Amino acid sequence: MINNINLIAANELRRLFKSPLAWLILAVVQFLIAIFFYLLLSQYMQPSSAASGLTDVVVSGMYQISGVVMLLVSPLLTMRLITEERRLGTIKLLVSSPISITELVLGKYMGITVFYCLMLLMISLMPASLMFGTELDLGQIASGLIGVFLLMSAFASIGLFISSLTSSPAIAAISTFGVLFLLWIINIAGTNASEGMAALFSYLSLLKHYTSLLTGVFNSTDVLFYIIVSVFFIILSIWRLDAERTYG
Repeated sequence: MINNINLIAANELRRLFKSPLAWLILAVVQFLIAIFFYLLLSQYMQPSSAASGLTDVVVSGMYQISGVVMLLVSPLLTMRLITEERRLGTIKLLVSSPISITELVLGKYMGITVFYCLMLLMISLMPASLMFGTELDLGQIASGLIGVFLLMSAFASIGLFISSLTSSPAIAAISTFGVLFLLWIINIAGTNASEGMAALFSYLSLLKHYTSLLTGVFNSTDVLFYIIVSVFFIILSIWRLDAERTYG
């Protein structure tokens, strides 16, 4: 099973790196984050901001912006995960092959997650460069890194599921962005709601849990939330493709 998952993941990575879109996204994300990193560093150099701490202002601020950028580009990265197989006509071969649906979904998920990790590594080189000239709060940075990774993992699982629902990459991208954006700001809906509903909307917010990790508050509830979201949408993807195999 592990070998099949690794093979599918490797194939997905090769497909991504053969796509001009993936390279363009890598370049654009790095360029945008670099600009915001420079702006945050310039802000920190102002006397009024220095008291806040370099890690809070620059590193956490950069990871906060990174989350927004990832929300924007994730639909473009995940929209072809399953829809591409339908477009090429290979989905029928995959669902009828000896490879299980679980292996297929996990392989696809692993492939896109590794790509996200590469993006995270490239982004993290910028705050890492600050360590040569000053001291940083490594605990807060580690918490932020975990937060970005968990957020990306949730984005990947949601995009994978929505990609399994349609044969159109454009529809998959638009739908994925809509769902991600809704889960990003859903806590706002609880502003005028009852106390119970406000608590529910707040818990479902991707932004709320992400912000907590960026501030260095490593709470198992936040970590568990992202794990539940990722596992939930992976299971939904498996059920969706399994139904397609069963009922054609």
